[in-house]
Amino acid sequence: MSNEMTFFNGIPEDYKQLLAHIDDLGTWKTYNHYPVGWAHAMDAPFQWAKQVASHYGGTANGLVVSWPARIKSRGQLRNQWHHVIDIVPTIYEATGVPMPSSVNGVAQKPIDGISMVYTFDRPEVPSRHKTQYFEILGNRGIYNDGWIACTTPPSPPWLPGGPEVDPVTGYTWELYNVMKDPTEAHNLAGSNGVKLQELQLLFYAEAAKYDVLPIDNSKTVRMGPGIRPSLTEGRTSFTYYEGDIRIPEGSSPETKNRSFGIRADVEIPPEGAEGMLITQGGLFGGWALYLDKGRPTFHYNTVNLFHYTIASPQLLSPGKHALIFDFKYDGGGMGKGGTATLSADGKRIAQGRIEHTVPIRFSLDEGLDVGEDTGTPVNLSYDVPFKFTGKIDKVTIVLKPITARTAQKSQELKREAAIAKAVQD
Repeated sequence: MSNEMTFFNGIPEDYKQLLAHIDDLGTWKTYNHYPVGWAHAMDAPFQWAKQVASHYGGTANGLVVSWPARIKSRGQLRNQWHHVIDIVPTIYEATGVPMPSSVNGVAQKPIDGISMVYTFDRPEVPSRHKTQYFEILGNRGIYNDGWIACTTPPSPPWLPGGPEVDPVTGYTWELYNVMKDPTEAHNLAGSNGVKLQELQLLFYAEAAKYDVLPIDNSKTVRMGPGIRPSLTEGRTSFTYYEGDIRIPEGSSPETKNRSFGIRADVEIPPEGAEGMLITQGGLFGGWALYLDKGRPTFHYNTVNLFHYTIASPQLLSPGKHALIFDFKYDGGGMGKGGTATLSADGKRIAQGRIEHTVPIRFSLDEGLDVGEDTGTPVNLSYDVPFKFTGKIDKVTIVLKPITARTAQKSQELKREAAIAKAVQD
């Protein structure tokens, strides 16, 4: 794929659209990811890929440790079972630095990993890391003293939608003796049910201990900032000032799947002005309100597959102005379209349709900026940072009530999580 945000929003990329970006692969103009076939090939001989935490594919990796002044042996292998959480304890022990109990006045939780220093001089000593849980997007597993019990993924990891199965009872479990079968080729669940049940119970004990519950298998939908508690929840008006930049999406107004408005109070100098007033996201999904050579412009980018521009044909004259963008969402679900209107000082200056909107998430790494664009541009018509050359008094975003069907979808997601927790309890 040329833009991974298509996956996270459940929007398929058309083959022809992919070919159109083939010369951009590897550049800043793509947020590309390797295809399914290569994922399988790179994970061989293990099953599945890194998104499936229940199996070793993409997660079983060799570790090289070099310390000539301390480790006497050269070129030897160590077969003890360890996890990435063991690296920090190893560094602490090797350097003789104690784990801090407090950092900047904040009490620290104990480190759960096991130092690997004991293996440096003793190749055959038994592993001290006895138990380790795994879980991601509902796929789960538990390692214990040479055995792994894990769930069979109910849907392929390359499908963005969640499986229509109960997150707890709807999964089939597998069992492997990884001391004898490290690639998990021989499923022993049918012949050793007692061991499987023992490890299943151990998984839920570890899951409760480390706050894994409730299990949520809604996949990409769970990435939407609007379905989880935040400091912005319940607020409908947000005011920003020039210089407010890099505000994370989870801390920004939730403009997706609803009507919203933007008001920018600006002052244009005698020579005119251009540049960014406010933007969220970037080239792989987002929106921006700016002056394009003096002309008020709003651009909406739906995962770099659909681009919509609403622009005034007239320059914004010198002086103070109230520039207003209003988006009236069609409703009827997530990612639908709507009507966009630009006004200046109470007079409509442009109007148009935005047929597709971003349903779940604009970006994984770009936030909200006022007065400039600190990430990638929402389109290729301007160069970042595209600082505004006039003066911004303030910019206010007002969120309108969510439509009934969109609110219903959000409530369904929260209700599914509550049901999962109740089943586990």
